[in-house]
Amino acid sequence: MTAAAGAVPFEPSQIELERREYRRARKRRSILVSVVSTLVFAAVIALVLVSSPGWDRVRETFFDPQMAIQSFPRVITGLWLNVQVLVVAALGVAILGTLLAVARTLKGAVFTPIRLLASGYTDVFRGIPVLLVLYLVGFGIPGLGLTGRVPAQFWGTIALILCYSAYVAEVLRAGIDAVHPSQRLAARSLGLSHGRTLRLVVLPQAVRKVTPALMNDFVSMQKDVGLISVLGAVDAVRAAQIEVASSYNFTPYVLAGVLFVLLAWPFIRLTDWMTARAQRREQMGGTV
Repeated sequence: MTAAAGAVPFEPSQIELERREYRRARKRRSILVSVVSTLVFAAVIALVLVSSPGWDRVRETFFDPQMAIQSFPRVITGLWLNVQVLVVAALGVAILGTLLAVARTLKGAVFTPIRLLASGYTDVFRGIPVLLVLYLVGFGIPGLGLTGRVPAQFWGTIALILCYSAYVAEVLRAGIDAVHPSQRLAARSLGLSHGRTLRLVVLPQAVRKVTPALMNDFVSMQKDVGLISVLGAVDAVRAAQIEVASSYNFTPYVLAGVLFVLLAWPFIRLTDWMTARAQRREQMGGTV
């Protein structure tokens, strides 16, 4: 008989079993307390709202089910335009933001003009509100008469790319700076060029380190996509505004807000999950 065949299977001790049972009981108690406290809080808020003197008027003006059903087709069609703009803008931001981040991390005196240009770009577009950039791009560039008639969503997409590229560039630059210099030295010692070192070694690690922050910027841009309505693009916000103008009822605005939340919720949860995973890996000493 071999030693493996005669080995006694592991059995936890009585103390370990009691500890596990205690942890399970504490977890069940915590869940129960969380559910009860949440229900009580929601009930108090609902009671305060319903008992307010103007609740009936607010309910008819902002929470009219019939008006929501009537305006849903137009608002959801406008939301599809928001999604299209978001996808194109996200791709543009990823490309321009990466180029800016790389430009800001270039070494050597010969690259000083490029670094200054990238630094000035990020300073300017992080300082100007997105709404002002939308006005300047959406009304200023067409006013030059350099192009024919271009849809408003095109200029809205350009404005979003210009603004959010500055934020993403700073996040990526922080990720690049967080990569240990030994990674570059090891790659160079293996014969990789500066470009291949950046592309194959530095950037993958940098993106992994700042992925939660990048996802947060994406969620923020997803919300700001609704601002293209100021240029006349018939997105979800503009469609809701048209419905409000014809009915004098603000329920379409609430409907548009709910649709934006539903669109953003999966990415918000994904961001939280990735942040928690990165923290666990860092605490365990693994790769972030």
